[in-house]
Amino acid sequence: MADHSSPEFKPTLGLLDATMIVAGSMIGSGIFIVSADITRNVGSAGWLLFVWLITGFMTITAAVSYGELSGMFPKAGGQYVYLREAYNPLMGFLYGWSFFAVIQTATIAAVGVAFARFTAYLFPMVGESNILLDLGWLQISAAQVTSILVVFLLTWVNTRGVEAGKAIQTTFTVSKLLALFGLMLFGFILVKDSHWAANWKTGMMSVQDLGTTDAAGKLLPKGWGEISGFALMGAIAAAMTGSIFSSDAWNNVTFIAGEIRNPRRNIGLSLFLGTLMVTFLYVTTNLMYLHALPLQDIAFPPSDRLATTAATAVFGNSGTVIIAILIMVATFGCINGLVLAGARVYYTMAKDGLFFAPAGRLNKHSVPQWALWAQFAVASLLCLSGGYGNLLDMISFVVVIFYVLTILGIFILRRKMPDAERPYRAFGYPVLPAVYILMGTAFCVLLLIFKTTYAAWGLGITLAGIPLFYLARSRQ
Repeated sequence: MADHSSPEFKPTLGLLDATMIVAGSMIGSGIFIVSADITRNVGSAGWLLFVWLITGFMTITAAVSYGELSGMFPKAGGQYVYLREAYNPLMGFLYGWSFFAVIQTATIAAVGVAFARFTAYLFPMVGESNILLDLGWLQISAAQVTSILVVFLLTWVNTRGVEAGKAIQTTFTVSKLLALFGLMLFGFILVKDSHWAANWKTGMMSVQDLGTTDAAGKLLPKGWGEISGFALMGAIAAAMTGSIFSSDAWNNVTFIAGEIRNPRRNIGLSLFLGTLMVTFLYVTTNLMYLHALPLQDIAFPPSDRLATTAATAVFGNSGTVIIAILIMVATFGCINGLVLAGARVYYTMAKDGLFFAPAGRLNKHSVPQWALWAQFAVASLLCLSGGYGNLLDMISFVVVIFYVLTILGIFILRRKMPDAERPYRAFGYPVLPAVYILMGTAFCVLLLIFKTTYAAWGLGITLAGIPLFYLARSRQ
């Protein structure tokens, strides 16, 4: 007889809550940092904007395609369930394993490190230069400890029930949307000297040696137009690791389908609204950077803190404090969304017998407490690795591989389950999903060629899940 007394997920989240999870999980530290690296890779205002536009197109296309899958399978687990149903349990497990080992936990770690990095503006004692433990082979800084403590706090809050996590998510997401919009708007209004015309003289040309500077530290743009063809494609792919990381985690809302009211309608709609809103803000924020700063300052801000440099140009010396607070709010809310949603994937895997059994149980607050703490443990280890840029390369490669496979799954499910209920149908099918598949595949191939080390690490970690799958199956 079934145990009807065991806790179950409570559908308490509405359309606004779901949209805030989409937007809040996307907006973390990336938009304030990664445009510097993008500019160094592509070398012009035109290509900088192109990278953000093409990333936005891919993100929105993927999101509206996922609307069809979320309507077909409105249950906890999201993308793991879509891959399992479209292909087989092995494919679902490889995603879930990669999600646990790289995608979600490394994203939490990267955003946690960014939170600590900008908190150090206000409280230098928690900075990366304050080394608390030096073992030679391992250095632990106050920033790393701070990032772990923040993840711990938000994990604990989310073990108290989805209502607590929802309150933090909605409050912080609304705050950072308004603040980011304000930064963008004031950046156009208050800057004394516009660099718009000078930056756009670079057009769609690219600098081969953008890092070359003279004795005064000024950029030497002597190489305009020297990158072309395959090398330019590689530069764009390398640049897109940052923009894709900044635009990722929009699919987190699919993981908590069991806690959303009317999920067949609200998940697809929240995916579209959230990704459209964030893409608009990202593109306009980069337009503000091009208006407020010369291209060399966009490419080489101190410690890649581009938003701080822009805020100083807009608000003067107080800009440093303003942007530090904004990024603390943004990253805090982002970590909360990631922590809240991620554990639901491990819960569903455990129910399938493919993850540790305790992850498949809910506590008295109807949340997967064990899975939340397991996620915290792995994210904490990755916080100690500290390498923000390296984490981005690895995350972006693995994430896009599974996005491509999931959207390809729409074509498979149309044949496999032609009569299944589809409240939403993928917008622009089959053209837009096919375009995404081609673009995503090209991006992953170029990353393997031009950023081999960490792309290969990501692929290796994913493939390591194959023997783990069969081991889990043999123990069932």
